[in-house]
Amino acid sequence: MYSQTLKSLCQVMALTCVAVMPVALAAQDAAKPTTKAASEYSPSKWDIFTGFSYLAPKGTVDVPMPSGQVQPFSYKAVNVGGLFSGAYFFNKFVGAQAEFGLHQYGVSNPATDPIGTRGNNDGFTTIAGGLIGRYPAGDITPFVHGLVGGARIDGPYHNPFRWGPDLTAGGGLDYELPFFNHRFALRVFQADYEYMHANFGPNVYGGRANINAARLSTGVVYHVGTIAPPPAVTMACSANPTTVYPGDPVTVTGTAGNLNPKHNTVYNWSGDGVTGKDATATVNTTNQAPGTYTVKCGVKQGKPGKEGLKPWQTAEGSTTYTVKQFDPPTVTCSANPTTIKPGESSTITATGVSPQNRPLTYTYSAAGGTINGTGNTATYSSTGAPAGTMNITCNVADDKGQTATANSSLTIQAPPPPPVESPEVKQLESRLALHSVFFPTNLPRVTNPNGGLVESQQQTLIKLATDFKRYLELKPNTHLTLTGHTDVRGTPKFNQALSERRVARTKAFLVEQGVPDSSIQTQAVGEEHQLTSAEVKDMLNQNPDLSAAERQKVLRKLAVIVLAQNRRVDITLSTTGQQSVRQFPFNAADAMTLLDQKTPAPSKKKSKK
Repeated sequence: MYSQTLKSLCQVMALTCVAVMPVALAAQDAAKPTTKAASEYSPSKWDIFTGFSYLAPKGTVDVPMPSGQVQPFSYKAVNVGGLFSGAYFFNKFVGAQAEFGLHQYGVSNPATDPIGTRGNNDGFTTIAGGLIGRYPAGDITPFVHGLVGGARIDGPYHNPFRWGPDLTAGGGLDYELPFFNHRFALRVFQADYEYMHANFGPNVYGGRANINAARLSTGVVYHVGTIAPPPAVTMACSANPTTVYPGDPVTVTGTAGNLNPKHNTVYNWSGDGVTGKDATATVNTTNQAPGTYTVKCGVKQGKPGKEGLKPWQTAEGSTTYTVKQFDPPTVTCSANPTTIKPGESSTITATGVSPQNRPLTYTYSAAGGTINGTGNTATYSSTGAPAGTMNITCNVADDKGQTATANSSLTIQAPPPPPVESPEVKQLESRLALHSVFFPTNLPRVTNPNGGLVESQQQTLIKLATDFKRYLELKPNTHLTLTGHTDVRGTPKFNQALSERRVARTKAFLVEQGVPDSSIQTQAVGEEHQLTSAEVKDMLNQNPDLSAAERQKVLRKLAVIVLAQNRRVDITLSTTGQQSVRQFPFNAADAMTLLDQKTPAPSKKKSKK
């Protein structure tokens, strides 16, 4: 009977292996590619074990004797059989296990064997369940388990059979079989300690047994299903902006996916000029030549305290940005007004644009006349320029040495041919020998804008007003242009305001003499258009009011004369274009007042604001 049971057990184990293997192969082929390494496979969800087992029970049995006394004896046996188990894993490491064990009883002769060896005739059936823990590590998987269940000791001496409690604790080691694509594993060993408390039955050989058993098993484990691993960490990065000029900063942002907030996360960056921390990096493009550059980003995540060691996950990404060649600036140029009369001015406007917003410097030139200005505006004066089309050139340069040029033009009207004038007109024009009006140093002042005109200069303006009013009756469209000047002392701002007060005072005096306000135009140029020492010396040599001795005396004070010569208001008659002569009134009674420098204008170092 017992031999037949063992034979049946072996047949069941063999049939199980034969039946399970084709199904396992087909399932695994559908679930996984066959080229993966062992370390790439996910742990199984189910482990089904079938194997052979060696059981060595040992303990003490309290046997009731016919006399009514209880006689203890030592119990030990050697049993072999089969062990079957199934484990379901909740995750990679922990699961629940159910186990069934069947071990044969011995073949000793109860008539001749001593009582102390009768355990060899017993068989053991165990059923238990509990928890199992494993640690998959590539091709090997160590495990431990603890089970609680029931045990029944079968033998010819203690029928009927009864179940008792059973406790099992132990562990083992599985080795993956790669040639089966990791569908099967060899259980190299399973070593357990098993405690059984059993009742042998009511007969003479019965009694209560406390049995400690060592169990050693080996066999085959079939894997079913897999536990999905956590999603792989991903990394992507993007540059902003993607196109820059040398020197412009680039910000690179890394975006990591599938991160575990409980784990440590480390970012890394690489690339030309790249410095980064955490999920953001910056790029210094100052020394980069035009071209396309790559920034690499990486992320590494793992359990706290295990930086650089498994099971850290890594992911990488990259992005690019382009450094462009500096583009040259562009410029446009315009004049306003585009048509002027000889001696008039026009405002020149240059509009420069740098694609990289670099600082720009403006310069101007003209084929004739003079042009002065900084920044994007300049003033063109047609004084001394011929009539006709005048070309204006506007230049712009950035701080990288790149330039651009634009041209504009304006028209200087030719004076109209003189009409046939009446004798009176000719007489008036001959008497309108215009004279410039000169002012003392630093006059008129802000506090007294109506001062500054000395007696001799007032007389000059009175004569001019008398003739000009009659001239207006004959030529109503005529006007006078007053242009104010200063010497070079004082700041440009101060001198500009002083020249404006001088033309305003001159105009006001002419209006007081009856000249219509609308017939007088004014402009103030400050210290611009200065008469040079050479020009003043030439004018002195041609002054008919000076004798040779007076001329020599005046030339010894040329520097003073140059300053006085520039403190004036010039007058221009619109109909003839006739300009006032700029001869200084040396013979006037108040000439010394005009030459005096005891109230100088503020110096450029200490100017009045």
